[in-house]
Amino acid sequence: MMTKVKRSPSIQRALIAVLAGLGVGACSLLRPPAPPAQAAAVKPAPPPAPVLPTPVALDRFVLNKPQDDVVGYVQRTTIGKEDTLSDIARRFDVGYDEIVMANPGVDPWLPGVGRVVVVPTRFVLPEAPHQGVVINLAAMRIFYFPPHKRHQPQIVYTHPIGIGRIGWKTPEGSTRIIGRQKDPVWIVPKSIRKEHAAEGDVLPPVVPAGPDNPLGQYLFRLGWPGYLIHGTNKPYGVGMRVSHGCMHLYPEDIKQFFEMIPVGTKVTVVNQPYVFGWQDGTLYVQAYHVLKDDKHDWTKDRKVLLERLLHPKFRKNIREHQNEIDWARLVALAHEPRGIPVPITSGKPGIDAVVANAPLVADTLPKGSNWSGVNELSINVKTFDQLVGARVKPVADAVTPASSP
Repeated sequence: MMTKVKRSPSIQRALIAVLAGLGVGACSLLRPPAPPAQAAAVKPAPPPAPVLPTPVALDRFVLNKPQDDVVGYVQRTTIGKEDTLSDIARRFDVGYDEIVMANPGVDPWLPGVGRVVVVPTRFVLPEAPHQGVVINLAAMRIFYFPPHKRHQPQIVYTHPIGIGRIGWKTPEGSTRIIGRQKDPVWIVPKSIRKEHAAEGDVLPPVVPAGPDNPLGQYLFRLGWPGYLIHGTNKPYGVGMRVSHGCMHLYPEDIKQFFEMIPVGTKVTVVNQPYVFGWQDGTLYVQAYHVLKDDKHDWTKDRKVLLERLLHPKFRKNIREHQNEIDWARLVALAHEPRGIPVPITSGKPGIDAVVANAPLVADTLPKGSNWSGVNELSINVKTFDQLVGARVKPVADAVTPASSP
């Protein structure tokens, strides 16, 4: 006979708990294991931005082939956070009108961060003797051809300039540099004082050398009374028609020329809105806007115009290759100038291809630049718009034709 073992209530509760635990464990063994937790998807890092090449200053060129008239190359760069087109222009040593013409439709003051803009740093040399100083008014650009020996290649330097506004036109023709001066004092002509006084801007009779002097730090006196080549204390006006007839350069450019151009140097001033030249057997044209007060008739037959503007040694080439010239392209460039050399020989790429193939460079100060990169004077929107719109009196010069003896 079996004897029943009497368990206390506490023991019974303990056994029930153990059996319940075993039951739960058994059920868990019958269920499939939970899938392992998946790690959150990690997005791949974007590829690093390409490192753009540093631009190189394009103001000095060696003419290894005397028959070639085209120097430099077109570039493109990206607008930075606080850049205006004037900032890009000075950085790359081009003028205001040059940078605006090369980028039609781009707001000069707010071009747009990240926008790629064209920098017109390729030039067709003016049709003039390659000696001394040569200035093309339509291009608002100065060229200097230093003396060189017969067996040495010709060198040319070029910089943008500001010229005389309408009513104060810079003259054409030939003269010489008859003097130069560092830290000039500006004796303000009575005509200019009266002009400014009418606008509520009272000028002193004498402005000493310094940052407030419109002549800048350096000047060249010309054989033409009343006209100078000089610096400026308003560099954002370089590349515009804002003077009383004188020609002014960026401060860093006039300093370079002051140190290398001697007194007695010949100065030739031309007005060529269409500049033609050859390079490697291809004919190029660099078209600029015709100056509003230009009295020349630029509507003449383009073939006649082309022959007249080219040096006699090139006219034979024109006659031999005139069937290869794309006259329609020439007319289109004359109507919508971009200030960029474009081949007009049949079969060669046009302006769109020239721009598309231009190298993209970093928006930094070019290697070898004359400029330190430090902007001496800021400019506000109002002043900028007034300068561009010619709604204020221009940057003053030392003397003017109206006040000359």
